[in-house]
Amino acid sequence: MAGLVQEYNHTVFAANKTPPGILVLGDSLSAAYGININEGWVALMQQEIISQGYDYKVINASVSGDTTRTGLNRIESALKSHKPEIVIIALGANDGLRGLVFSEIENSLNSIIERCKKNQSEILLVGVRLPPNYGAVYNRQFAELYSQLAFQNKITLIPKMLDQVADNRNLMQEDGMHPKAEAQSQVMKNIWSGLKPMLEKRNK
Repeated sequence: MAGLVQEYNHTVFAANKTPPGILVLGDSLSAAYGININEGWVALMQQEIISQGYDYKVINASVSGDTTRTGLNRIESALKSHKPEIVIIALGANDGLRGLVFSEIENSLNSIIERCKKNQSEILLVGVRLPPNYGAVYNRQFAELYSQLAFQNKITLIPKMLDQVADNRNLMQEDGMHPKAEAQSQVMKNIWSGLKPMLEKRNK
């Protein structure tokens, strides 16, 4: 009888244990803009994590229209509320579309990274690309900004969030900016390529 009670108590404890968190700080590209939230890459990432046998909870703190500045304004409260072990930073697209100066984008992202490090959170930085009409020079400088941030802060970088998606018109919504539901699995795979090694290292 005692053995049965011990087993029951252990089961209850395991069921009530809160898994460590993975916080996604992003904009409309991560907030499933124009599609069902359950079809977005963040929801698919949670499914992938479970299917691979990892015990992590993904918290989507993405807000459509967010810039790096507004993300910076929100990160402290998000870190305090969720205490994530990993933070995926996927911001900057709206900054670029609005033509904000690179120094402001860099300062905001650096400050977000700094706060995450202070929270002892591991960081995955996700780079974004702008439409071709913004010019090759501007696009190259925008991409280099993410590379420099990752190098300087010694964090993992996914260079292109919409790799194999943005260049395929059939996978983009009518606005040409947001991926369709059928493209979300590829977006998830792009980011998973950087997240999976983190999880493997943590679960050794």
